[in-house]
Amino acid sequence: MKRFSLILACLVVSGLVGTLALAPYALHGQGPVHTSIPKELTSYRDIAKQILPAVVSIEGKVKTVKAKQGTHKPLDDEKIPQEFRKFFEDFGRMPQEMQEVPQTGFGSGFLVDSQGVILTNHHVVDGADEVVVTLNDGRQFKSKDIHWDAKTDLAIVRIHDKAPLPYLEMGDSSAMEVGDRVLAAGAPFGLTGSVTAGIISAKGRSLHLNKYEDFLQTDAAINPGNSGGPLVNLEGQVVGINSAIKSRNGGFQGVGMAIASNLAKNIMQQLLKDGVVHRGYLGVQIRDLSDHELAKRLGIKADEGVLVSQVFANGPGAKAGLQDGDVITTLNGKPIKDSRTLQFAVASMPLGKPVRLEVVRDGKPVQLSVTILEQPENYGSAHVLPARISQNAQATVTFDAIGVEAVDMTPELAEQYNFKQNSGAFLMKVERGSLADNCGLGRGMLITRVDKQEVKSANALRDMLNKTALQKGVVLTVYSQQGINYLLLKEESEK
Repeated sequence: MKRFSLILACLVVSGLVGTLALAPYALHGQGPVHTSIPKELTSYRDIAKQILPAVVSIEGKVKTVKAKQGTHKPLDDEKIPQEFRKFFEDFGRMPQEMQEVPQTGFGSGFLVDSQGVILTNHHVVDGADEVVVTLNDGRQFKSKDIHWDAKTDLAIVRIHDKAPLPYLEMGDSSAMEVGDRVLAAGAPFGLTGSVTAGIISAKGRSLHLNKYEDFLQTDAAINPGNSGGPLVNLEGQVVGINSAIKSRNGGFQGVGMAIASNLAKNIMQQLLKDGVVHRGYLGVQIRDLSDHELAKRLGIKADEGVLVSQVFANGPGAKAGLQDGDVITTLNGKPIKDSRTLQFAVASMPLGKPVRLEVVRDGKPVQLSVTILEQPENYGSAHVLPARISQNAQATVTFDAIGVEAVDMTPELAEQYNFKQNSGAFLMKVERGSLADNCGLGRGMLITRVDKQEVKSANALRDMLNKTALQKGVVLTVYSQQGINYLLLKEESEK
C-alpha cells in the first residue's frame, strides 16, 4: 500500500496523471472537499456585442425657472447647489429671488422592446420637457413621451422608428447570487458605449435614497453617466438598472448599486399601462424592531413584527383603529418580518379591499380589518424638521446614572415642539457616550412610560429609574419628531 502511494505521488509530480490531480478527492471517511469550478471566460466580447446596440444615452432638456420676487424656494430643491443650500439653511431662509441656469440632464438607458420603449432612472429625466436619445450606432431620436415613478427612481421613454429596434431581455434578479459575474453598460462621464465587468457583491441593499428600494450591489465600475444603464448577467439579460454609487469623491470606489430587475419590471409594466404607478397605503409610519430582547419584552417573536411609530389622521390605518405603538405581526395571515416586507406588501395590495392585520398592543393580540386605499402622490415625501431646543424656564432634573437632563412636559412645550402628549419627561440634554446615548435616547425626545408605568414628570422618571435595577433593563416608551418608539435601557454587564 505504501509502495502504491509513493508511485502515485511520483506520477502526479511528473505530470503523468495530471487529470487525477485536478479531480475532487476525499480523505478516508470524508466526502469531496471541493466541486468543479466553471472555466474562466477569456473575453466578454460576445456579451458586449449583444447588449451595446440596445444601450442608449439620454440627454434631458430642462426649462429655465425663475422664482417670483418675494417668494422662498423650498430647501429640498435639488437644483440648488449644496454649498449654497448649506449657507441658506444656516441662516434659516432662502433667497427671495434665484435665477436658475438652463440645465441638461444626462445619463443612460436601454431598449426593452423592438417598438422603442426605453427604461432608465427617474433622476436622468427629472424635470425634462424633452429628451434626446442617442443609440450606440449614432442615430438620434427626440421624445416628449416620458413617464416616471420617483418613489423607485425609474422612468420610461418612448421613441419611434419604422424598423424594429434592438432590445434587451429582462432577467430574474432573484436568481442572482453573490459572486455571480455581471457587466455594466452606459456612458460614464459621457463616454458612450462603455462596458465594465464585476460581480454581484450583495443583494437586497437599501440606501434610503428612494421610498421603495431593492438594490443589487456590484463592484463593476459605475460612474456619473452610467445611471439608467443595464447591469446584465453572462447571458446578456438585464438583472439591474445602474442607479447609484457609494463614494466620498463622486467617482467609483468599488461599491455600485443597481435597482433589481424584478422591481423594475413591475414598475415598468404599470408605467406602460397607465403612465403612473398605483400603490396601496396604510397611512402609518413604521420602523423595525431589531433588538431581540426588546421584542421579547413587548410580547413579540424574534425577527417578527413592525412598530407603528405614527398613525396619520384620516388614513386607512387610523380609520381601522391602528394606534401609535402597535406592533404589526401579520398581514392576511402572513408573518411580517420587517418594515420593508410590510411596505412592499401593502403597496401591491388591491385597492378598496379589506385586509386583515394582527397587531400586539400593550402585550395583547388585537385583530383589525383595514381597507387599503391608493397612496397619495406626495405621501412619504414630507420631512418633519426637528424643532430647535431652546432654553427653558424650568429647573432641569439631572440623571447622572444614565447621563441626561430633563424637564416636565407642559402644554406650552408640547405646542412648541409639536407633541400631542402634555405630560412626561422632556430630554434637554443627553451626554455623548452615556448609557442613555448608547440605548438610543437623544435630545428633544419625550419619555412617557417606564415599562408599563406612566411617567408624569421629570422627577417621577428619576424616582422610577432609581428604583429600577438597570442591569436587568427597562423598556422606555419614547416620542420624537418621527413618532413613538420603544427603547431598552440596560446597563452592559462587565465581562
